[in-house]
Amino acid sequence: MIRDFLLPRVAALPTLTTAALAPAMAVVKGHELAKAALETALLDAELRAHGMPLATFLGSVRERVPAGVSVGIKDSLPELIDDVERYLAEGYVRIKLKIEPGWDVEPVRAVRRRFGEALPLQVDANTAYTLADAEHLRKLDEFGLLLIEEPLEENNLHAHARLQRRLTTPVCLDESIHNARDAASAIAMDACRVINIKPARVGGYPEARRIHDLAAAHGVPVWCGGMLETGIGRAPNLALAALPGCTLPGDTSASSRYFAEDITEPFVLQDGHLPVPTAPGIGIDPLPDALARFTTARRQLYPC
Repeated sequence: MIRDFLLPRVAALPTLTTAALAPAMAVVKGHELAKAALETALLDAELRAHGMPLATFLGSVRERVPAGVSVGIKDSLPELIDDVERYLAEGYVRIKLKIEPGWDVEPVRAVRRRFGEALPLQVDANTAYTLADAEHLRKLDEFGLLLIEEPLEENNLHAHARLQRRLTTPVCLDESIHNARDAASAIAMDACRVINIKPARVGGYPEARRIHDLAAAHGVPVWCGGMLETGIGRAPNLALAALPGCTLPGDTSASSRYFAEDITEPFVLQDGHLPVPTAPGIGIDPLPDALARFTTARRQLYPC
């Protein structure tokens, strides 16, 4: 996609700027992750040329952000409790439990019983339910959850709005939000009361900032999700997570959560928080030796 469809349009631009990039790529529908990769690379280069950190460009207001962690579906409740206990001992300040039919109310009950009402706790259904499950999902209301993430079919704002009317737990949309227009529609319909912003999913950091601003104008809290990024993606996500409207802990965990070795210097949890990079651009560089070891192919698309 990048090689055959996006780069030719980018290369044809008379002046290559971040502002010109999105309109040039708009003729290709979808493929937000590929577009985000190109836009972030160009934005990084522009900001480095001006000596400006991405955090400053976006308007970040914090030097560090609280770190949450996502806990997958387990084979047993004791295994779940052990994992949550380990993550809390490592310093994570918020727990997200993955849920699905047959693994929802009882796991949440077990975690609440073991760790108490003060633990910031939320659940992520990854579209596993239907509107017919509304009465069952109402059982989660008693646990004081921060939110239930994407419980129904992706892009079905009408169904999520109907579900939200039946729950006290805030519905959070993730996969259904592809751009600021989707966010505006969801907020207008009361299809969600929280938004998970994944910059790669919405096409890049400028669009992520637009979603943040729109939500803030309507009093809707947002948080920054993750998509298994290396340090190259983790660094700019931290800049976004430091915006004033990001009032809930996100999914940007320490590098060690997913990688024994990263291609950048690792992000290390400090008192439950991760530092926002302050160097120009995205604020971090790949380690040449690590990049060389993990590289499986190389192709030069345009002469340097």
